[in-house]
Amino acid sequence: MKAINIKVYPNDASQLENLKAVMKAFKIKFKVVEEKTYDPEFVKKILKAREDSKQGKSVTIPLEDLWK
Repeated sequence: MKAINIKVYPNDASQLENLKAVMKAFKIKFKVVEEKTYDPEFVKKILKAREDSKQGKSVTIPLEDLWK
């Protein structure tokens, strides 16, 4: 059996239940996996750090100095 990934965006819980019922009716094995999102503040920090790096606002540390 080959597994494929299908992303579904139901508008509410009833739509999700209906989708599950259809899969069960066709005897298709499935599992519901909820994606975890990153904390918005963390995402902001990462995006800012990337932008700062592009603008040369970063520090380069030589490999031999990392453990000093």
